[in-house]
Amino acid sequence: MKIIKDPVHGYIEVEDFALALLDSPVLQRLRYIKQLGFSYLVYPGANHTRFEHSLGTMFLADVASHRFGLSDTEHTLVVAAALLHDIGHGPFSHASEPLMEKFWGRSHDDIEMIVDNLAAVLLAWEIDPNELCAVVKGKHSLSGIIHGDLDVDRMDYLLRDAYYTGASYGSVDAQRLIRHLIRTSEGTVLDENGVNAAESLLIARTLMRPTVYFHHVSRIGESMYQLAVLEHLDGATQEVAESLFKMDDASCLHALQTSENPVARDLAFRLYERRLYKRAIYAGSDQISTPLFEQGVPIEKCREFAIKIASDAGLMPHQVLVDIPLIPSEMSLGVRVKNRHTVVGFKEISPRIHTLNATRREQWRLGVYTLPEHRDLVAEVGCEVLHIKKPTRQDTLFSFE
Repeated sequence: MKIIKDPVHGYIEVEDFALALLDSPVLQRLRYIKQLGFSYLVYPGANHTRFEHSLGTMFLADVASHRFGLSDTEHTLVVAAALLHDIGHGPFSHASEPLMEKFWGRSHDDIEMIVDNLAAVLLAWEIDPNELCAVVKGKHSLSGIIHGDLDVDRMDYLLRDAYYTGASYGSVDAQRLIRHLIRTSEGTVLDENGVNAAESLLIARTLMRPTVYFHHVSRIGESMYQLAVLEHLDGATQEVAESLFKMDDASCLHALQTSENPVARDLAFRLYERRLYKRAIYAGSDQISTPLFEQGVPIEKCREFAIKIASDAGLMPHQVLVDIPLIPSEMSLGVRVKNRHTVVGFKEISPRIHTLNATRREQWRLGVYTLPEHRDLVAEVGCEVLHIKKPTRQDTLFSFE
């Protein structure tokens, strides 16, 4: 048993089986992968890592497993899965996700190959590697503790991200929420005394989205990074691509700064020195006339749009970036609420979900970014290429910050 001091949860007890995993290279690598990717360009304090988040998720999974009365075997499995659930992340966390899917055909939840390296440790503690991977991928009866409507992964990252960014919107009473969850043979039920805590989690998710997770500066940094990687890996072998995604943040940025590709080098140094592209277009869903945009656009198609805009504007292809994220899916809590008399759906107790989903949709933005000196030109051409309706108030679409 080892005790680690955590700024979010206080003292975290690490059991011996978890300590054996904690000291593995694949987990230690997470010390050098930022939890929030490029959000540090907005919030200087956002330098916390996937390692810290993994510890916090493990702690809450331990609390939940005791609350649900899991057996020793189930407890060990859930806590180990919580600790290892993010070992598949590439450099700068979610910024690498579409690139990993493009070049490697896998997401951060596909941890089978990595877990193979931990098989000896896991089996020594009677943890089935295949079962652990199933928990992480959401294909196990116990997956809901880590990946569910009210999961410990989300509870920790909302609390932790709010703490390190200084944004107070991520306040969640995780302990109270877990305390009022009841595990039954028909699924997880929420005691009515935990409704307010559950609502706070939904509100935190909604408020943190535009202020932290989809802040335009963070999205610009992410878009610049993704183009740098695309340029760096142009014509590269599968082995080179896989090697890049196994790196940590610093190693990856160094690889881009020393790339043979001049565009990759320039973008990497711009990120390092915070010489960022700026918004030319920042359009809401009410300004777009192509419904398909609302479903999100793959990175390859975004590049096609960017190249078309750059060509029509007489610019180089890398001088325009197009960012069309998926409109957030509707939040819905499948968790039912138990009061003294009956069990009802969460929406019957809390009608706020409808309002929050409408808010999330309104928060969505399509972004076109370019160098500061080209903003007006790119804005004009971009609206034509992407068929974006110009708003009545100019500053709604065009930003001059």
